[in-house]
Amino acid sequence: MGSVYRLTLRQLSGRWRLAIMTALAALPVLITLLTLASDDAPSVSDYESAILGAMLAGSILPLVVLAIGGAAFGNEVEDRTLANLTLAPIPRWQIALPKLLAVITVAGPFIAASAMLSAHIAFLGDGRATLAVTLAALAGVAMYASVFVFLGLRSSYAVGIGLLYIVIWEGFFSGFVSGVRLLSIRYYAIALMHALDPRRFADADSLPAVAAVVAAAIVTGGFFLLSVRRLRRMDVP
Repeated sequence: MGSVYRLTLRQLSGRWRLAIMTALAALPVLITLLTLASDDAPSVSDYESAILGAMLAGSILPLVVLAIGGAAFGNEVEDRTLANLTLAPIPRWQIALPKLLAVITVAGPFIAASAMLSAHIAFLGDGRATLAVTLAALAGVAMYASVFVFLGLRSSYAVGIGLLYIVIWEGFFSGFVSGVRLLSIRYYAIALMHALDPRRFADADSLPAVAAVVAAAIVTGGFFLLSVRRLRRMDVP
């Protein structure tokens, strides 16, 4: 597994990809600074909804992970080099797991830094709130990574499908249709943030802590198992 992990890290760490992720991850921090500098500073609820919910968890986070996760298997499927991995006499989970971990390794630091700096600035150094936002963002990275790794294995149009999912499902429906939020990764990440710091993020509308943890585990583990299943059943040229 180590060789697959290291190979995937090299594949996903291209200069332009890292530059784009850096620019995206910097946006919430920049917007936070500009928001606090204005005369009409938002309330905690407004800041959570606009910056942490809509911008970070609903847009920046999934876009960064899509740029990485969609290419974890996508490049090998397009180049027809996936057979080099699948012909090896190893269990398929030992191929899927290092791919998933590599995506989290590359995308995680960008999102964690963005979430931590944004929360630290917005909440004036409140350690508990900063930790809650950062850990919830990392949980979101793991969930989105599992989904997009599977999507890259399943379709050659992973980036396009992923963008539609982010804009339509996570961006539009989960923001305006209450029932859809129960099937939204963004909603699970926000619920984890509320659970980690209910003092700062008090919201009766979010999932209970246990339900949020279970939902996050189901999404991450479920799509990982779907990736393993796909590797076992797909016809590799």
